[in-house]
Amino acid sequence: MNMHRKFEIFLVVSPGLELALRDEALDLGFRKAKATEGGVRFRGNWADVWRANLMLRGAARVLARIGSFKVTHLAQLDTLSREFAWHEILRPDIPVRVDVTCKKSRIYHAGAAAERIERAITQELGAPISSEAQVCIKVRIEDDLCTLSVDTSGELLHKRGHKEAVGKAPMRENMAALFLRQCGYDGTEPVLDPMCGSGTFVIEAAEIAAGLLPGRSRHFAFEDLATFDAETWANLQKQSEPNAVSVQFYGSDRDAGAIRNSRANAERAGITALTQFNEHSAGEISPPKGPKGLVIVNPPYGGRIGDKKHLFALHGSLGKALLSRFSGWRVGIITNEPSLAKATGLPFKPLAAPVAHGGLKVRLYQTDPLP
Repeated sequence: MNMHRKFEIFLVVSPGLELALRDEALDLGFRKAKATEGGVRFRGNWADVWRANLMLRGAARVLARIGSFKVTHLAQLDTLSREFAWHEILRPDIPVRVDVTCKKSRIYHAGAAAERIERAITQELGAPISSEAQVCIKVRIEDDLCTLSVDTSGELLHKRGHKEAVGKAPMRENMAALFLRQCGYDGTEPVLDPMCGSGTFVIEAAEIAAGLLPGRSRHFAFEDLATFDAETWANLQKQSEPNAVSVQFYGSDRDAGAIRNSRANAERAGITALTQFNEHSAGEISPPKGPKGLVIVNPPYGGRIGDKKHLFALHGSLGKALLSRFSGWRVGIITNEPSLAKATGLPFKPLAAPVAHGGLKVRLYQTDPLP
């Protein structure tokens, strides 16, 4: 496949965060990026695919649309799958898996469709099929149109390659990055998370400030495709220059294990010097010396953890501490419970769209700088 030929690239994101991801894509120079249901699309080439995986903080995965054709029955799917130029995308020595969804189409049996495409790939190209394969062909048959994409990411992109220690009900890194963006965070102010868990918000904020690429420490599925060019990829990885950072990033939690995990995760990410983690409860927080910034927190909520009565008291003490001590700081709170947000007593702005998170719909509640 011609390295410079353009095709559609689709960035997957949790529903509700499409506009924030579109803005990030535009900021990184992915021209004409458009938000659509469940993601963002734009046209680009293979180097753009690699750059998207390496640099985008908000995407969950990057799909390359490699072909499409009309199809109305399985025999036709079999023929057209055999005629497809798999050798331009896939390598015969790398295992592949095929994932099919069917919607409003005469072909309605996803398993039977997957079998036809798998057989075409093994018989025409020679690549083995494995349910464990990192390289995945995603097939969508909708209104009798079969669209073929290759998942170029492999493991989901929130797996940056640094976080081993994870607490209960963690916030995914890519979602944390987009919530930070929605709060107007641009890397120039301090960020404090008073219930930091495994440190996700604090570490993401510090990495953004330091100009560290989210994909710098991990492997991607595109490295196993026939389209991969190791030299171009190595040059892309070298393009980022770390920034000098003049502010600090703070996390606290009443759980000593969470603080240990956060420090270990920050060390693996190479940002220990930018972060401070301390053990104390949310109601005991006080603003660090220096410029005012952003308090962002993903507290426990009813559908996620624990007893609601206790949670009202927890949110109340957090709100009290913020209102009495954090004048001039902005606040962002993620929760699925309007009543818990209300219990903080904070003056929230109009709400952003709900966001799908772990089977729940959560919202970002945010304030202007506190009086």
